[in-house]
Amino acid sequence: MTNPLKGFRLQKSDLRFKGHDLQRPECILAERDGTLWSADARGGVMRIAPDGSQSLIAQRADTQFAGTNDLAKRFTEGTLPNGLAFAANGDILISNFGTDRLEVMTRQGDSRVLYDSIDGQPIGKVNFVLRDSKNRIWLTVSTRIKNWMEAIRPGLNDGFIAMADEKGLRIMADGLHFTNEVRFDAREEYLYAVETCGRRISRFKFSDGADGPKLGPRETYGPEDFGAAGFPAGFPDGLAFDAYGNLWVTLVMAEKLIAITPEREVLTLFDDGNPEAIAALEAAYQAGKPAPEHMIATKSAVTPWMASITFGGADLRDAHIGTLFGTNIPWFRSPVAGLPMVHW
Repeated sequence: MTNPLKGFRLQKSDLRFKGHDLQRPECILAERDGTLWSADARGGVMRIAPDGSQSLIAQRADTQFAGTNDLAKRFTEGTLPNGLAFAANGDILISNFGTDRLEVMTRQGDSRVLYDSIDGQPIGKVNFVLRDSKNRIWLTVSTRIKNWMEAIRPGLNDGFIAMADEKGLRIMADGLHFTNEVRFDAREEYLYAVETCGRRISRFKFSDGADGPKLGPRETYGPEDFGAAGFPAGFPDGLAFDAYGNLWVTLVMAEKLIAITPEREVLTLFDDGNPEAIAALEAAYQAGKPAPEHMIATKSAVTPWMASITFGGADLRDAHIGTLFGTNIPWFRSPVAGLPMVHW
């Protein structure tokens, strides 16, 4: 079977949009009936029904994100719901990048903290959460530095992956370079992890024996450095598998959507980047001094800071793009279905 992504190239005119007046729709969950749940900087999630109607379900009111003209403060202060996952009972797990904790919220807005520390220390910048087929919770922490923008530099390997089961929360892989989204492949043989500032995708062989779940040594999946592979400012953020086995990846400040094929070929699917702004950010990053202004200048008009990709629709071919600056959700029809998540 020919890879359905060979020859596929997304154009801006192919994009349609869902939702309105959203705030920081970084991560999106999709349900079978067409309902979308989008992270929202007002302190919870926005539920977007199949008919387009929407309702904010918030843990508590927060106006920090939209209430300041200081764009750097928008992303470093207040509550910042980031990665989302459905708990087994349908509640929403929220990795909160602003409060530095993993939270769980009912669909009515009742919220409690699950984890805010690990090994007796503050947990750090909780980024993403994922539930596996045995109801274990996987959690990523990007950095232990409070102001995460100061962590966007080479050589800072203080991120980690943790896992929670009936024995509690424990670190499974450490020394990662700004850990971001994680996904299992179809058979849960490997856990794939974004190292945003390492500018690579790593994977870990997963085993589940008598001694409990374990991750093997880190190995790179795809380019060792997206920048060196011809993607300047190639900071990966989100990832998702499709049914063929392609791994879709968003390059957040390059404003590109790419895919790594099972043969490790990198395909560019969409490019909305600003070459001048990207070059300036790349130079600043290599010098170890990227300022917020360098990062913010890269955002595009249509997919501003492309952060994630979520497959939905009845046939799992509606591909939704999560963004950090957007007020709606761009989406398009994919030539291949996404890999169903455990809640599907």
